[in-house]
Amino acid sequence: MNDTPSRLPLNRTAVLLLLVALAVIWFVPLGWRHLLPSDEGRYAEMAREMFVTGDWITPRYNGYKYFEKPPLQTWANALSFAWFGLGEWQARLYTALTGFAGVLVVGYTGARVFNTATGVFAALVLAASPYWNLMGHFNTLDMGLSFWMELSLCALLLAQRPNLPGGAARGWMWVCWGAMALAVLSKGLVGLILPGAVLVLYTLIARDWALWRRLYLVSGLIVFFAIVTPWFLLVQERNPEFFNFFFVVQQFRRYLTPEQNRPGAFYYFVPVLIIGFLPWLSVILQSLRRALQTPRQANGFAPVLMLLVWSGFIFLFFSASHSKLLSYTLPIAPALALLIGLYLPLVTRERFHRHLTGYAVFLVVAAFGAIFLSRFGDARTPNALYVEFRGWVFAALGVAFVLTLAALWINRKSRSGVVGAALMFGAGWLLLGTIAGTGHDTFGRLSSGAPLAPAVRAALAKLPPDTPFYSVGVLDHTMPFYVQHTMTMVEVTDELAFGIHAEPQKWVPTVADWVKRWNADRYALALIPVGRYDDLAAQHVPMQVIARDARRVIVEKPEPAAEPAAGVPAAVGTAAASAPASASEPVAAQPAASAGSAASAAPEAAPAPTASATSAESTAPAAPASPAASQAQP
Repeated sequence: MNDTPSRLPLNRTAVLLLLVALAVIWFVPLGWRHLLPSDEGRYAEMAREMFVTGDWITPRYNGYKYFEKPPLQTWANALSFAWFGLGEWQARLYTALTGFAGVLVVGYTGARVFNTATGVFAALVLAASPYWNLMGHFNTLDMGLSFWMELSLCALLLAQRPNLPGGAARGWMWVCWGAMALAVLSKGLVGLILPGAVLVLYTLIARDWALWRRLYLVSGLIVFFAIVTPWFLLVQERNPEFFNFFFVVQQFRRYLTPEQNRPGAFYYFVPVLIIGFLPWLSVILQSLRRALQTPRQANGFAPVLMLLVWSGFIFLFFSASHSKLLSYTLPIAPALALLIGLYLPLVTRERFHRHLTGYAVFLVVAAFGAIFLSRFGDARTPNALYVEFRGWVFAALGVAFVLTLAALWINRKSRSGVVGAALMFGAGWLLLGTIAGTGHDTFGRLSSGAPLAPAVRAALAKLPPDTPFYSVGVLDHTMPFYVQHTMTMVEVTDELAFGIHAEPQKWVPTVADWVKRWNADRYALALIPVGRYDDLAAQHVPMQVIARDARRVIVEKPEPAAEPAAGVPAAVGTAAASAPASASEPVAAQPAASAGSAASAAPEAAPAPTASATSAESTAPAAPASPAASQAQP
């Protein structure tokens, strides 16, 4: 259906070796970074609580009911913890698997629907694009959603090939319907609404009415509802408040109103896609022009037009939304990769030489720009962290520059097209994203609070399992996972407002109420922002510092002081007067439980924590007599 070269100078052994190399680069670094707030910490903790409590129906976060999203990724992460133990790479495994599978699916689809060359180049484009690469290594919902939406799109394209046997076409359409169901279980109705709207729009534009007779609607809907219905029925049966919050508040009001406080201009996603597909910007316009010239298949179906409608509609849909995050347009990436992959085999060596030369110059300019990273920093994120991260950026840019020079050499010597040079160039950008992304842990180590976790877990180990752990005036997204203990919210509700409303006994409304409860508790811990801690210390609230860093202080209720002997004055004051930590290094107050290195802060793979210490109810102490937040940043 096109004049793209159908053969490449790659045999099966070469393709297999390329896939092995990609798998090593893709999966090995998963555990090299700490979890980032808010998404990574949130979804890791939700899975930990599901694994520990054994409740696979009602998702909880920090002990509170949490119905913002369906549970597919939480299920997958909980299974990862059950099979491999608690840890960072286990928390990212599902996301990485879906990202890697997305590269394979787009390659297979390109090869089957168009030709082998298109498949290889489409897989290369997707793997090397920073958007897909980076999102495939963070524990967020959007990569899982994007993969299942990609699978629904690709299965549709594969099912509509001309002269395909009826059984094969039906099988691919069932895969399409099943993938849409799993997309709904990943993030909600968007997994059905977006593909459905694209299908309607395509039909109107292409006037391809015959397509609807090949969708296997009846059997497909049976597949869809068989997958998607059970959880919705079970969760509604156990939680009558679920329907209104999930469908009305989260699925419609989130899109139509700015109440989620995630605003952005209509062009918000333009720079996202520019940076996300930066290695391929010089061929974007030619790829679109080429796509518009591609004829339909013999059966009247136009797969390229479907890809264009998919990309355009999803981009406009989220651009019009009142709630915007960087990862929302990620489902566009596989379609764009196919469009670019369709054009790249046609690029001449001379044109690709200009492409490579331009990017070599860009990498040099970017290295000069990275020098200015040393000018950033504040009390919350010290300058020393930016200076350290700059070293990683230089390394990433240097590797990409060297491989781009190698691609220029291969392009000049090659007599079989640009595939070799393109693979080397793509490897450079894949490694650039991997190295720079790994280096971001310079910031992630501090923002995660993980270096404080060993001291906190050591303190918890000496206390009863039902010891309350308060989070005063802040929702810390990563600490519950690292200390393996949920926290009772004090004063703020943040994104737990629904869960707190459903179970208000698990919340302390004001700091004054918390002080009363704290004084009444025999044992208790609390996480407090640095500024708030200083205020409480000035009020002589009894607190013993366990560990602290530039963003948080973790304290324990001191043991009651023994009665002083006659004539001996009682000791006055607490550990509240302890010296503040440096801006970038955590401090453990107990010598026997130092904070340790960042690497040692990750939860150990075994043994798993006991349910009694981490269940959803464990952080809700009995009420005393007194009344009772991709996207990741440094």
